Amino acid sequence: MLIAIVNSSIDPAGCNIRKHLLSKLGENGEVDVEYQSHRLRFYQTEGRLIFEKNLDSRTGADMIVFISRHTSQKPSPALTVHVTGNYGVAMLGGDDSALSKTSPGFMHAVLNAMSKRAPEGYRVSYEVTHHGPTDISVPSFFVEIGSTDAEWTNYSAGDAVAESLLEVLSSENPDSINLVGFGGNHYAARQTEISLNSRGAFGHIAHSREVGGLTPLLVSEMVQKSGAVAGYIDKKAVSKSELNNILKIADSLKLEILSEGEIKDLGETDWNSYLKIRKMAGNVTNVSKIHLHNLKGAGVPEIINIDPDLIGETLKTNENEFVLGIKSLEVVHLTSKTGQILPIFISYEGNKLPTINALITLCVKILHKEADTAVDGDHLIIRKIRFDPAKARELGVPKGPFFGKLAAGEEVCVDGRIINPSMVSDCSEKVIRVPGLENYL
Repeated sequence: MLIAIVNSSIDPAGCNIRKHLLSKLGENGEVDVEYQSHRLRFYQTEGRLIFEKNLDSRTGADMIVFISRHTSQKPSPALTVHVTGNYGVAMLGGDDSALSKTSPGFMHAVLNAMSKRAPEGYRVSYEVTHHGPTDISVPSFFVEIGSTDAEWTNYSAGDAVAESLLEVLSSENPDSINLVGFGGNHYAARQTEISLNSRGAFGHIAHSREVGGLTPLLVSEMVQKSGAVAGYIDKKAVSKSELNNILKIADSLKLEILSEGEIKDLGETDWNSYLKIRKMAGNVTNVSKIHLHNLKGAGVPEIINIDPDLIGETLKTNENEFVLGIKSLEVVHLTSKTGQILPIFISYEGNKLPTINALITLCVKILHKEADTAVDGDHLIIRKIRFDPAKARELGVPKGPFFGKLAAGEEVCVDGRIINPSMVSDCSEKVIRVPGLENYL
């Protein structure tokens, strides 16, 4: 791939990054450099980058990386990446209502690489889509140092950006999930946090002030120019009417909208397999959310049903330990609209039997360890002893603190008589058949 590294001669940050890149590559001047599987073409303009035209044809590049300075009304040290474009009137270069093509995977990789190398005190973030140029037909994005001359010319900042770019260009194509974002401030705080902790890679991001004016045509352009398969909405940063508008547009475009949790849950799951899992879960009654655990790569999803009584008793005994236990399994668990874990799971074909065994083993071990249980062949017997207020009253125990002590398993003294918990308790048993039970103990 021919990648143009473009800077302006009047931009101290761009010159800083360029100098570090050429030094690391052992080159000087305007050169073409063979680097790993790419050819890097260094191209320097005389004016401001945001007003440049026809850079794709002038450079002959397959992708353009702009190295530049970032300015802010509230200056602070920063390293940023962003896409170019205008959602409305072009105030800083480019054309009205025009968006550039970009590479979310490369931006995601650069963002994460800079996060590892940023000098102390520097914020690393996306910026929302803004300014020109917009007439570029090949993927492009800006990498910037902000926000004053002290940072623009800072050796460590220039070195961090250069090292990050070379790391990304020396690796394989990024394995990411391309997204578009709606809502948030200029530095796209939620989108940045998501990308630094997941495969979620954002292309175009619309600032909260732009969301209300988005049309189906503009959103479609955001998706197309980002190669996006889904979108994310910072719901706390948009009004209810704006949220409904975006959801309506997304539905008309058949654009999946994912929550932050869903994006992070994706882990290493193949996107198309994930869509099949979502569709399968959508056919299950009362499902509100799906939760992926350690499900890697691609596969054909398959429903797994576990005895509802076994799951229910386990969750009542120790739900936290159950959730912790399934995180290491290649499985998806489903929750209802009330947040209850359902006895229905999803995994890939071929994993069904080991997953069933692992889930049953987890349940049996939790119950055997923490509940009063007995085993009779293939039957797990769960005994429950409960405090009976009626029995306590019959024995003259006054309602109040004594009830609490008895319920907690302590004996009490009433009018000189010792009343122990067994005298005021009921015992019940629940029997659950688990074929081959002894193998799970």
